[in-house]
Amino acid sequence: MNTQVEALLKSINSVMLGKEYQVKLLVACLLAKGHVLLEDLPGMGKTTLSHVVAKALGLDYNRVQFTSDLLPGDILGVTVFDQKTSEFEFRKGPIFAQVVLGDEINRATPKAQGALLEAMEEKQVTVDGVTYPLPKPFFVIATQNPTTQMGTFPLPESQLDRFLMKISLGYPSMEVERQLILGQDRRSLIDTVEKALTNADLLKLQLAVQQVHLASTVVDYIQRLVAYTRTGGHFHIGISPRGTLALVRASQAWAFVQGRNHVVPEDVQAVLGSVLEHRLRGSANHSGHEGASLVNQLFNNVDVLNDKAS
Repeated sequence: MNTQVEALLKSINSVMLGKEYQVKLLVACLLAKGHVLLEDLPGMGKTTLSHVVAKALGLDYNRVQFTSDLLPGDILGVTVFDQKTSEFEFRKGPIFAQVVLGDEINRATPKAQGALLEAMEEKQVTVDGVTYPLPKPFFVIATQNPTTQMGTFPLPESQLDRFLMKISLGYPSMEVERQLILGQDRRSLIDTVEKALTNADLLKLQLAVQQVHLASTVVDYIQRLVAYTRTGGHFHIGISPRGTLALVRASQAWAFVQGRNHVVPEDVQAVLGSVLEHRLRGSANHSGHEGASLVNQLFNNVDVLNDKAS
């Protein structure tokens, strides 16, 4: 494993107990230049994780609390008239940071949610016809409560597709929960987290991930996974080309985090759920709650090796 990646994982895991796999997924998402959606019940550590990541990276960090009355201008910024200069001035919103936490994103209306689309895809925002570039690197961590809870607005497919991964932290184990009960408040430890990377280091690692080799057999496996979702049957919505590229990038990043310069099928399988679950819809249930079972179908029905080619 790359020593810088190892140091980053160590810094984050010093606060996030028992979440090594989820943390590794999040770091892979960051190295793949993607954005991550953390979905779980309130109080599971989603906000704490975002604070720790920003601290470990030493990046500029802003938090936006999404509520039903949030407006796009509250996120992107607004143009105001300066009476002293008799000119219009753009005042940047909280989106202009290297790490942006969109807390409880599905408690805002679709209009406010849509303000993130251009920012997440193009790394820029347009206000009153003027385009402003966002900082580099730019990483969005959004949290959402389960859509079964009151006061939530489900994210549309176009918004979900902008997230490279969706990760659930889940309940802690009995042993870890006992440490939480008897130990120090985890949030109080955030200030003790040491910076593991510089901006230049992170950009170099992101570039290195793009160089991770993809063998033709792995490409075949990814294409067959994607094709299976487009054949109908249990799948109402198949994986788009953007989703295919997301799976490729995530697989390369996972291989890199594991210390390899090439992708193996196990890398694809390790990220398959986090990359595809939120992109899939069942033919009998369009709510998106069947993502996990649909991914299981991919595991069970798509072989790693193409028997027809052998």
